[in-house]
Amino acid sequence: MKRFFDIITSIIILILLAIPMIFIAIVILLTSKGGILYWSNRVGINSTIYKMPKFRTMNINTPEVATHLLESAGMHLTPVGKFLRRHSLDELPQFFSVIKGDMSLVGPRPALYNQDMLIALRKECGVDKLLPGITGWAQVNGRDDLIIIDKVTLDKEYIDLCSFWFDIRIMWLTLLKVLKREGVAH
Repeated sequence: MKRFFDIITSIIILILLAIPMIFIAIVILLTSKGGILYWSNRVGINSTIYKMPKFRTMNINTPEVATHLLESAGMHLTPVGKFLRRHSLDELPQFFSVIKGDMSLVGPRPALYNQDMLIALRKECGVDKLLPGITGWAQVNGRDDLIIIDKVTLDKEYIDLCSFWFDIRIMWLTLLKVLKREGVAH
């Protein structure tokens, strides 16, 4: 049922947001060099690497590390990057990854391929057996403000509480967090 819900919901969201996504793509093209999308190497189910699309918010040649590890992260942002990130609009192309089967709407946020500590801790707790999500329990409980051990603890808690209604609750909380712009550090 989760997979069916993921696909149907993603298709509906992509249809509803098609015009804004086209507008975002045009603005990215007009305001900075490089492609519209940034394809990030992420860790998926069973620790496999997949390419996750995001609207590009960073200048080309920015080091591929977690944003909080960048020295002066703001200087790497494109002219519209800060706005896209603050409103979580850079995440919209991930609905295509949900349809493809690389992601779910709700699950642990996919780690970057080089976040070794996060990957190892998730594997220890069995979190690597889940499809990564556009949002997750850790996302609505701190997002960028969480340290790695707290993220993994919340990811493990998600496994223990996982249900259709819990996913609905997480999606509702995500919508509220996005509208309030809570927990976004960069």
